[in-house]
Order: sequence, then structure tokens, then C-alpha cells
Amino acid sequence: MYTKVLEASNRLEGVAHRTPVVTSSLLDEHTRNNIFLKCENLQRVGAFKFRGAFNAVSSLPEKIRQKGIITYSSGNHAQAVALTGKLYDIPATVVVPSDTSPVKIAAAEAYGARIVYYNREKEIREEITKRLIAQHDYTFIPPFDHEEVLAGQGTAAKELIDEAGELDYLFVQCSGGGLLSGSAITSKHLLPNCKVIGVQPEMADYAVRSFKTGVIHRMDNAQTVADGIRGTNLGNQTFSIIRELVDDMITVSDKDIVTTMYYLWTRLKLVVEPAGAVGLTPVFHHHFPIEGKRIGVILSGGNFDVRMTDKLFAGIK
Repeated sequence: MYTKVLEASNRLEGVAHRTPVVTSSLLDEHTRNNIFLKCENLQRVGAFKFRGAFNAVSSLPEKIRQKGIITYSSGNHAQAVALTGKLYDIPATVVVPSDTSPVKIAAAEAYGARIVYYNREKEIREEITKRLIAQHDYTFIPPFDHEEVLAGQGTAAKELIDEAGELDYLFVQCSGGGLLSGSAITSKHLLPNCKVIGVQPEMADYAVRSFKTGVIHRMDNAQTVADGIRGTNLGNQTFSIIRELVDDMITVSDKDIVTTMYYLWTRLKLVVEPAGAVGLTPVFHHHFPIEGKRIGVILSGGNFDVRMTDKLFAGIK
């Protein structure tokens, strides 16, 4: 499977940004570890999702690609598919929850995508998407459960390891599991002794439950501040890879996610969305008992409505 990551890396060369790996002596002192932050908040569309979407679409035969592409997403993957459609000059449709961040929707629209809204509480996104595919013969680009998508996501970990070198741990946030799966494939190939830890919000812990029990759990309409990872379940592919290659999965509270995000904004000057701060949260708050280790963390995205900062950061000292 790592050969797929290498192929994706070649396709993305000169198209995706090679985002920086940031270190901070202040953060190292606070966590008592050496931290390497892979800043996918600075990726095109402001999230790692561009890697997987572009790789998947570029893998399609030209004749199929020209018919158009479709996906469902809470925002970041929607933007990624929209931008990929613009780059290839093909129709792109995204099915999004009606409560999705306006910032993410505006970006997808700016890239030229057709937006189709649905109500999380009353409608099923998969059914809406299947109906549109039947009508228009679009090709579905899944947010996570797709070999080329997760291979593209795995290139972020490859770049991190290429630059940082040996790592003892890699912390990766998880929703549908594309980034975590791709990161685990890459890490276990390049650094077999590196422990890969998946992280989810307490209020959206379906992947953690799935990992612990060996059965895929589904959670509809999860309520968490980390809207970028408010998914519903792992996919069959990602579940299998995570169960095989990920060493552990843990949860973090919304409160701790926000304070970690605040630290990244104010001390490291890194603008991340709540979901983007999830991977760092357990290390920042000392919930994972490790010291003196070299730790990689992927900051997965930076798409946040800055008009919400007063409300989100109120009360933080």
C-alpha cells in the first residue's frame, strides 16, 4: 500500500503545497517532549483534504473525469473536491450539512462547486448523493474510504518524516479515518517503531469505540466544537487499516481542544480550526504519559470563521 502513497506524492508534486514543519522551544518545554507540527492548515483549501481529493480525481480516466465529480462533506473535503474540479475544469457537486461553517461553504462556492444542502437530523447524505449520481452519472470521490484518497492523505506524514526524521510517536486526529489510515501506512513503512495514536473528540468518539471493540460504530449528528471531524463512522477500508496499524486511540474534551487551539493561535501564531488542534491536544494537556520523546503532530486544517473567536475563546486566561 505504501507504493500508492509514493504514486500520490508524485501526482501532487508541484500541485499541493509542501507545508512547513514547525517547531517551538516554548511548546517543547511545556509538553516536555520534542514536537514537530506538520502545518496542513497552510495547505491549499486550508486543509490536508486537498491531497486525497486531487490524487483520487487525477487517477480517474479522462473520459470518466469529464462527466463530473461529487462528494459529501462537512466542509474541508467539499472545498478540496471543488478546487480539484476547478483545476481540471470539470463539474463538481458537494452535498453538505445545512449547519456547515459558512466560511467553508463560501470557499467551495468560490471554486465553482454546486452546493446541495441537507438536514443532518432528517436526511441521509449517502441517499442524496446516490440520487444525484443516478441523475448525472457523476463519479463519487469519498471523503475517506477510498484507496487513492487515503494514499493522498498519507503524503502529509511522508513529508513530515522526510523533514523531521526519526519519531517516537505520531498523533493524528480522526473522523472517517482517511488521514489516520494514510499516516499509519506511511509511518509503519518508514518508521516501524513509531507508535501511531489516533485522537477524537469525546463527543464524537465513534472511531475510538470501533477501534476498541472491533465493530464499526456509527454516530449521527455528533455535537462537538471540532466540526471538521463531525463524521458518522469509519469506512470498511479505514477501519481495517486502523485496527491493523494504529497503536492506540484516545479522546479529548472540547474544552481542551479549544485551549490547545488558543495556544497555537496566540503563542505559535498558527491559525488552526478546532479539528486541526485535536492531534496536539492530548500531548499539550499531558493526557498521554510520555516525556523526552520526538513527537509528530499533523495540524489538519485552518478553516475557521474568525467572527466566532470571541465566543469560542471567552474565559480562556
